[in-house]
Amino acid sequence: MGLFERFLSVWVALAIVTGLLAGSLFPDLFATVAGLEYAHVNLVIAVLIWLMIYPMMVQVDFTSVKDVGKKPKGLVLTLIINWLLKPFSMAFLGWLFFKGIFAEWVDPQTAGEYIAGMILLGVAPCTAMVFVWSQLTKGDANYTLMQVSVNDIIMIFAFAPLAAFLLGVTDITVPWNTLLLSVVLYVVIPLVAGVITRKVLDSKDNHQRLTQFLATMKPWSIVGLLATVVLLFGFQSETIIADPQAIVLIAIPLLIQTYGIFFLAYWLAKRMGMPHNVAAPACMIGTSNFFELAVAVAISLFGLHSGAALATVVGVLVEVPVMLSLVGFANRTRHWFD
Repeated sequence: MGLFERFLSVWVALAIVTGLLAGSLFPDLFATVAGLEYAHVNLVIAVLIWLMIYPMMVQVDFTSVKDVGKKPKGLVLTLIINWLLKPFSMAFLGWLFFKGIFAEWVDPQTAGEYIAGMILLGVAPCTAMVFVWSQLTKGDANYTLMQVSVNDIIMIFAFAPLAAFLLGVTDITVPWNTLLLSVVLYVVIPLVAGVITRKVLDSKDNHQRLTQFLATMKPWSIVGLLATVVLLFGFQSETIIADPQAIVLIAIPLLIQTYGIFFLAYWLAKRMGMPHNVAAPACMIGTSNFFELAVAVAISLFGLHSGAALATVVGVLVEVPVMLSLVGFANRTRHWFD
């Protein structure tokens, strides 16, 4: 794990502070940036999100899907967690906390937006960071790649209908055209671009040019993530400074969701008799989120100043330290799978 990934929460925290200060000091500048949008898509944020997502999609090798029949238990577990369990448990926790437990501290409209942001996180399975978690747990790298590839294919077709269904169940109106446009912009196009880029750079199958390209793109991906966080918190600086407890309130159900999903998946993996190098990555894939996609869709659907956008960014702040703690747990319990 590189310096950036290891201290991602620190960088995000610094970006949050920078955004809050900048938004308070230069509100007119942020208002101008917020106005640069077309069809509910902010153009500045769209460019930054693309800087994050595109390099990740280049890493995905869809030729690995041919190995889908090997060690099917891990793939079955990942698909059940990602598509049949996690989205619904996230929606339930959002409803439980913001319509019930925290209802007296959050107004109904903001509560609905927080729930929407959580749902978007729950419906977006991890694409990139899971390679790091797999490496840290000494997982089967080729098998992890196959799992991610299958998930990405499913995400193209399942993300929009599942997100629309869960948002509708929680009484949140969803403009279908905006949701589909978001999927095309932030999943389909970067995925196709990644496949083409990988095919061109890796035509000789020696991975040298591909590795060099990814190393060149990595700093830009970092810039995209941190600049997005700065802008989001700058847009919402007035609201957050007036109500800082919002960050804590959003983090609590996200923490419960992440730990709960992992330990359920880990228990199921052991019951299914998987080897540890398949079980650990499978559980990591089922636990972590594609927060870049969630942030982009939240902005497109609900706006830069929305509680939904804030909830997805809090997901970034929470995820890395939690996932590192789960990596440590998985490594300490490797003997359970002997």
